[in-house]
Parts: sequence; C-alpha cells; structure tokens
Amino acid sequence: MPKLDFDVITLGHGSGGVLTNKLLDSGVFDLLSNDILDERHDGAFLELHGKTAFSTDSFLVSPIFFPGGNIGELAVNGTVNDLAMCGANPKYLSLSFIIEEGLPVKEFWDILVAVKFACQKAGVQIVTGDTKVVEKGKGDKIFVNTSGVGPIHPKAKISAKNIAVGDKIIISGNVASHGMAIMSVREGLEFDSEIQSDTTNLNHTILSLIEQFGENIHLLTDPTRGGVATVLKEIAQSSEIGIDLFQKDFPMDEQVASACELLGLDPLYVANEGLFLAFVSESEADSVLATLHEDENGKNARIIGTVVAEHPKQVIMESAIGGKRVISMLPGEQLPRIC
Repeated sequence: MPKLDFDVITLGHGSGGVLTNKLLDSGVFDLLSNDILDERHDGAFLELHGKTAFSTDSFLVSPIFFPGGNIGELAVNGTVNDLAMCGANPKYLSLSFIIEEGLPVKEFWDILVAVKFACQKAGVQIVTGDTKVVEKGKGDKIFVNTSGVGPIHPKAKISAKNIAVGDKIIISGNVASHGMAIMSVREGLEFDSEIQSDTTNLNHTILSLIEQFGENIHLLTDPTRGGVATVLKEIAQSSEIGIDLFQKDFPMDEQVASACELLGLDPLYVANEGLFLAFVSESEADSVLATLHEDENGKNARIIGTVVAEHPKQVIMESAIGGKRVISMLPGEQLPRIC
C-alpha cells in the first residue's frame, strides 16, 4: 500500500492540486514508473516505425473485483487484445480513471497493482493518462479508459476482405467464462469450484501465430460484448458471407454451462475477455489448431465453423442433435456492466 494520510478518494484528489499530486506520486507514477511516463508531460513522446494500429476502450464492470481479476487488468488486457486482433504488437498504453468520491484508497491501489502486472505480462508500458473524481452518486466506484498503439507485424494481412469460402473458424478457448464469473458473483451462485474470468493478454499468442502462418490468418476478432454469436453475425452481414456453426464443437466449462442454464442465458451471447476467433484458410486450419493447443491461451481451442457460399449474410447453427437455427445479433441487453 502507498504511504498516504487518507483512506478514501475525495473530490480534492481530482482537483489537480496537492491531493492529486499525493495520489499520483505515491500511486501511479511510483508503481508504473518508466522513462516515458516519468517525463510527466501532458502527452507522451513515442518512437513508432511503419504501419501502426491504434485502439481505445472504456471499462465499466460491476463488481470491479471479480473471480479471476479486476477492472485494472481487464482494462489493460482489453486494449492489448484489440491491438493484437489487428495483427499489431502492442507497445504503449494511456490509462485514465474516473473515480467516484468515497472509493477506498486500498481498492484503488489494488487496481493499480493489477494494471502493473498486466502490463508486465503483456510487455506494454503506460506512458500517459488522466485522473478525474466525480461526486458520490455520479459514478459507480471507478471507470477506466485505456488507449494503445503498436506496430503491425510485417506478415499480418488481417482484413474481413480476405475471408474466403472454405475458411475454418477457430475459437481459442472456452466460451462465456468472463460473463458468468461476473454473474455468479452478482447472483450468489455456488458451485464445486469458483467460475473464473478468462481475462488475459493474447498478444504473444497472436503474434506467434502470425509469424508462423502469416496471410493464411485472414481475420481475427475477440468476442467481448455480445459474445460469439453477435460478432459472427456482424462479420457475416458486413462481408456478405454464410457461416455454418456446429454446437457440439463449442468448448465450454461444465460449471459455466450450468450457470447459463440456471440463469436462462445463451452462452453464445455472453461476453468473453481472453478469447479470440480466427478465420483461417482451410489448408492451414489443422496446423493452426495444433499450434494453439501448445499455447496456454489455446489449449481448449476448437474449429467451430466454416465459411460457406450458401445463405450469405446468415449464420446457421447445427445443434448437437442435428437441428438447425438462425443466429442473430444480441437484440438488447443480456448482461449489464460486464466489461
């Protein structure tokens, strides 16, 4: 814990004065120190070469601490993974907080520690940021925004335009773990073992695949809000392709499946945070899958579908007993505040 003479965040900590500097000096700058951040300038001076990816995201998860992580590492991993889906090597992140008055300083410190370790694991640096405090009742403990940049891998050819009939769709791991980790806490569900969020950084896994398989990886995407179903439906519509999915091939933890059944939720629409979908050329799909199985982030990877010429703009799911249904986008809000 930082050595501070206060226990909770007050409006004064967002004023830009003495309290703000105490909070930042003993927290952000000390814990996340690096040569660029230590300049303490209004912006960051970066060295980037070649084609570069940029992404930004905001995180409003409730509760802010959940089995398997907290909002701090979620914010780092989320933006790191968005950059990785572009075929980029994430390098630098900005980190901004909107804190509700009354947040315990210990909770803020724990979030910062999670940010630090997530950055170390992903190999990125926090180089600039901002902190604001809002009045009690005008926020929900803490909101986090991260933005990031990184150079595109020279072998990456990631674009929906590259998708071709016959492509196989690979999912990197078990579906619905993050959303159900959040919901099991909210609903007080108890199982033999705790459901854990799958939040993690995927950049090392993705870059290794791109280095080995290059342009045979046509598209990468992470099925966060709206889940696998919504993401694939969006791709089918925008690319005017048909997609066939096979329910029996979807990997899912048994307790996650039980939680979905208890709450009446379709796991295909539940958010994920450490998962990606890859559209891969048919000729290399088995090799990509075998490579993923050797990676910690891909040990449960499966081929779940195929791009087809039939039924353009439609996603069709074949059930375990052979029935078929049309998959649509999430029509409304299935799960509130999970990422």
